[in-house]
Parts: sequence; structure tokens; C-alpha cells
Amino acid sequence: IGTGAGLALSGHIPFICSFGAFLTGRYDQIRMSVSYARANVKIIGTHSGVGIGDDGHSQMGLEDAGLMRGLPGMTVLQPCDEIETREMMKWAVAYHGPVYFRLTRQNLTPVHDESYKFNIGKFDVLKRGNSGVVLFGTGGVLQECVKAAASKDVTVVNVGSVKPFDHEGVTALAKGAKLFVSVEDHYTTSGIGSALAESMAEQGLAGIKLKRLGVHEQFGESGEPAELYDMHGISAKKIAELL
Repeated sequence: IGTGAGLALSGHIPFICSFGAFLTGRYDQIRMSVSYARANVKIIGTHSGVGIGDDGHSQMGLEDAGLMRGLPGMTVLQPCDEIETREMMKWAVAYHGPVYFRLTRQNLTPVHDESYKFNIGKFDVLKRGNSGVVLFGTGGVLQECVKAAASKDVTVVNVGSVKPFDHEGVTALAKGAKLFVSVEDHYTTSGIGSALAESMAEQGLAGIKLKRLGVHEQFGESGEPAELYDMHGISAKKIAELL
């Protein structure tokens, strides 16, 4: 992190990479050397969430997005497939400022085609429904959201830009909505569910229930990714039961 900050302050564009759980273990260095210094460092946090499977909690980044959201000037991005990852990388190279990427260990089924263009601070609406239910997914679990919604009349939203968050998009999606459901392979505290709740409260959006799906107040554990997704209620099957 210190080397990355030094390179950035010398005019380079460093991309530094490690497991998200290990990077956030050096939070004080990121806070001072990168965020406070407004250093143009691109931080790549991999192996996010319980989706990494057998490696267990010591290597599962479950609080990283929330920690990075709290840093002034830090952009937080979470792509859902390799196409979105490439587009975000292009944007990050052109942008001057610190960026945190939250990536998975597992391969992800493509959600987009090659025509996709990333738009910072904006939701990516994949499907529009008329039931009044809006499903917000991010990162590795977005493909679970897509599967869960395949036979349901619901709106599906990809939240690739975690910070800045699309508050205008929340307002637009609230029209006619009765239920918002957020899905993330992250603690439900401080992730996209929290960002959504903050936005709804600040805008005074009444009459819409929010259900946050993710890891609730417990450490991760070893297991098959599909089993862990099911255990924490973020598998396609468990999501579909709520829709």
C-alpha cells in the first residue's frame, strides 16, 4: 500500500492487489496513505465473500466494501462479470483518485454482452417488471438474482457502482414499488443494503419495505460456495422464495 501510494504521488497509476480481507487488515495505511493523500491508487480486493468456499473465514472479505465506503474520496466498484470488470478498469485508468475494486475468486457467468458500457454512479437495470418488487444485486450474487427472477415479474438492478451510489435511481425505481430486496455476498451492515436504506430514509420514501439479504452478524465458514450461498439466503432458490 505504501509503495502504491508512493508510485501514485510520483505520477504513476499503480494497481495493487491482494485478498480483500488482507487489504482491509491494513486499513490505517489505506486511510492515511491513499484516502487522506488522495493518491491515485487502484486497490484490487479479491476473494470477496463466502463465495470463495473452502478457504473459510480467515480469507473471506465480508466487511471490505463497508470499510471502503466510509473513506472520504474513495470510489467503490463491484463488477458482476468480466465484461463489467474490463469496463470499470478502463474508467478507473482515466479517473484520477483512489478506487477500490471488489472482486470474487470464483468465475462468474456473464450477465452483459460486449455492448455494455459502465456508467459511474448509475444503476444498471437488467430487467423491468410490474409487480412492484425491485431486486438489487451486486458482484458475485447478481447471477443468482438473475436466475431467481427468470420466471418472476420483478425488476432486476445491478449495483456495480457501490460508491458513488445512485440516489436518483432509487427515486426513479421507487415509483410504484412496494418491496426493495438487496442481495450481496457481504455483511448486511454497511453494504449496498445499508446504502439503499440510507438513500430511502434521506429521501423520505414511504410505503416501501426493504429486505436486506447477505451475511448477518456471523463469521463465514468453510464449505462449497453453493452450500454457503444457500445457508446465508443468497442463492437463487432462497431469493426466489421471497419474490
